[in-house]
Amino acid sequence: MNSTLIIILILLFVAVAALILTNIRIVPQSKAFVIERLGAYSTTWETGLHVKIPFIERVAKTVSLKEQVVDFKPQPVITKDNVTMQIDTVVFFQITDPKLYCYGVESPISAIENLSATTLRNIIGDLELDSTLTSRDTINAKIRVILDEATDPWGIKVNRVELKNIIPPREIQDAMEKQMKAERERRARILDAEGEKRSQILVAEGLKESAILKADAVKEQKIREAQGEAEAIMTVQKANADALKMLNEAAPTDKIIQLKSLEAFAKAADGQATKIIIPSDIQGLAGSVTAIKEIWQDKK
Repeated sequence: MNSTLIIILILLFVAVAALILTNIRIVPQSKAFVIERLGAYSTTWETGLHVKIPFIERVAKTVSLKEQVVDFKPQPVITKDNVTMQIDTVVFFQITDPKLYCYGVESPISAIENLSATTLRNIIGDLELDSTLTSRDTINAKIRVILDEATDPWGIKVNRVELKNIIPPREIQDAMEKQMKAERERRARILDAEGEKRSQILVAEGLKESAILKADAVKEQKIREAQGEAEAIMTVQKANADALKMLNEAAPTDKIIQLKSLEAFAKAADGQATKIIIPSDIQGLAGSVTAIKEIWQDKK
């Protein structure tokens, strides 16, 4: 009997140990366990070691606290100018309250999808096609604010919303492609025109520099000619001054002076002047002739 009791005690110990071990839970990083006690919410287990009460408590839901990404399928929307197009969105969200996430709404992801589609239609309905294509950042910001506010009671925080694709009707796509092609051709023509303009500017600058160099050369030549003429005049004047100085130093007689006067008068008469002014002192001129005659005789 003692052996039977021992076996029963051993089996009982093993059963208790197994029961305890099966109710020990380790919550990993970035996870949370929502615990229910007798069918009602009890607590939320965070990262670490936990033990639940057997048969009374249970893990109702395991919630990931990481940021999650949901890519929703394209939704048909109509712009203000009555253009129907397909837009698909990508929502980045994070669970901040596991309890609200479990009990706040049925199928939270489906609720977010429907809410984002409704919000997108409302926002795009106030915009025309061109504004829709060029205002992605504004649309993303508006949708994020509305979704974040709406999902706050569900324990969800919407971090970011992105419009993944905006697909207009085929005929509008063709028109946009033609417009883009025309724009590329226009830019190519502008580049060609700018290149031609730059080339003409370079040619004009080259001609301008060439003209400046030629003008500088002509200017330099004229300056050198003027300097040469000035030096020649200075040389002649210096020679005349030296001659007068030598003549003064030689103390010429009146006859010599009269002879020089006649020589100067003779040179003036041989020139190209059309008028010759005859000295009023005729007697002096006659005396000069007599002086010349006497000098000639003396030389003989």
